[in-house]
Amino acid sequence: MSCDASNLKSYIRAVPDFPKPGVIFRDITPLFQSPRALRMTVDSLIQRYVEAEFTHVGALDARGFLIGPILAYALNKPLILFRKKGKLPAELLTETYTTEYGDSVIEVHKDSLSQGDTVLLVDDLIATGGTLVAAANLIRRMGANVFEAAAIVDLPELQGSKRLQEAGIPTFSLTEFALSER
Repeated sequence: MSCDASNLKSYIRAVPDFPKPGVIFRDITPLFQSPRALRMTVDSLIQRYVEAEFTHVGALDARGFLIGPILAYALNKPLILFRKKGKLPAELLTETYTTEYGDSVIEVHKDSLSQGDTVLLVDDLIATGGTLVAAANLIRRMGANVFEAAAIVDLPELQGSKRLQEAGIPTFSLTEFALSER
């Protein structure tokens, strides 16, 4: 069962003025409340990556954790977690980055990857691309490479996918929204 972008959009709720005035937050929780929509989303991503050559799936905290483990399981790949500061217990690599809301820190276990590994990064959406670029920097610091950054939603006006491509990171999303789109 494949996912068509216009159908997928109907499962993504626009929440005006969250987390701050002027922002339209793209809430994916309705997608997870529909078994059919979740299956279409996951099946579409599995179809895209089932024959692709990468070694790991990297899920970004927090909403990337909703899709990343499902893909890792379905594609029989190890899962790497990129967490917000203070959430991982072992020796870490840390990267500071800027989002549309301010500065933040992302961490990963230092022994998550080895030289030559390739990672499919997964998150719910691509906005400014800050979190995904930070995760890519951590991957590269471990001697590994990014295969692609995948998301359910792209917000192209925020230039995140362009920023990722300029950083040498291919991107893919199932759908996109204009900032003003309800």
